[in-house]
Amino acid sequence: MAQEETNRVFAEQGRDARTLFAEMDAIASADQRWDDPRNLKASYWAGDDVVAVMHEAYARHVDDNAIYGASLFPSLVRYEAEVVAMALDMLEAPEGAAGGITTGGTESILMAVRTARDWARIHRPGAAHPEIILPETAHPAFEKAAQVVGMAVVRMTRSPDWRADVAAMEAAIGANTVMLVGSAPPYPYGIVDPIAGIAALAVAHGLWMHVDGCIGGFLLPFLADLGEPVPPFDFRVPGVDSISADLHKFGYSGRGASLLLLRERANEDFQRFSSDAWPSGTYSTLNFGGSRNGGAIASSWAVMRYLGRAGYRERVAAIVATKRAIAEGLAADGRLAVLGRPEGANICIVSDTLDMVAVAEGLDEKGWLTGRLQRPAGLLLLITPRHAGIEGSLLADLRAVADEVASGRRSARGSQAVYVG
Repeated sequence: MAQEETNRVFAEQGRDARTLFAEMDAIASADQRWDDPRNLKASYWAGDDVVAVMHEAYARHVDDNAIYGASLFPSLVRYEAEVVAMALDMLEAPEGAAGGITTGGTESILMAVRTARDWARIHRPGAAHPEIILPETAHPAFEKAAQVVGMAVVRMTRSPDWRADVAAMEAAIGANTVMLVGSAPPYPYGIVDPIAGIAALAVAHGLWMHVDGCIGGFLLPFLADLGEPVPPFDFRVPGVDSISADLHKFGYSGRGASLLLLRERANEDFQRFSSDAWPSGTYSTLNFGGSRNGGAIASSWAVMRYLGRAGYRERVAAIVATKRAIAEGLAADGRLAVLGRPEGANICIVSDTLDMVAVAEGLDEKGWLTGRLQRPAGLLLLITPRHAGIEGSLLADLRAVADEVASGRRSARGSQAVYVG
């Protein structure tokens, strides 16, 4: 019987640790290293020193459960409160703002959608079948969240200038609309949506407005500090009610940790779930899940304290330099280009003349790990500080693959762009 089949039977006797870990090494032998500089997918490296701090802080609290923070682990309560306070300061929140740590961007979005739904029961009572209006590029987690909480989604079909179609969103507003969404930036293009325009619609129509800053929340503020052009996207924009920002992305914490931040603490009442219907007393959480790993919360606090604003700025500056070098190298070649003017670290490479599926497959064969874009066909690169200095070899391989595709020596074998897997 093959080893894989043997392991599907829950054995009577356990294995010694040495044998067990040797087996794990063998199973993981084909895995990619997350911090490989040729990995341009979603892996967030900020330096070996930052990784060491993150790992140590995580390990110190990996056995602690934040649901029991008030009674057993007050350190986690303090870490979470201070992380939220630092993030609210970073995102220019007004007095009276609030927030909490979730297990990831999808949960942050889920809780934002649920909060907007319950808020609308009071503030939009005529919305019998509540709807969310999304830009074309909004994350699919909004559909997932809407399905869970019983809402409908109206997704736009165009992205003029690769940003949200504000005019179409306005035209789509109806009696059932309760929530508008913008991304800062969205994953597909890395170009920040016109948040001020979407928020103005929310104010005019009395709607909840959420900014999905899961990728950009810990990036865009420091880009602005460096003098890079960043459209308004945070709580300084009137009408922005909530922001999601992932700590385990460019916050560099351990997974899974994200933030859901609210302009007004009073709106936590719409986020919270409480019940005392069972024998064990009141159960009350601001999260969809119950248990939360203390390691993720502790590592978020530790990394933010370790880096400070200056440390984040230094790493964002490295990202900017790499992005610029890639864009300039592509422009010099002329056959490939960065799509639009992305503020984010997630950039798309496209072509007017080359089959980008074939280009992507060629890069795969040369050992590069990139994402794919389907509209338009292209490559998705997520730049982190780890990629400083890789632009020379990346551009050389891109030119070589472009030559093969242009000459007809290489053609595409597949077609579908896939986000996960």
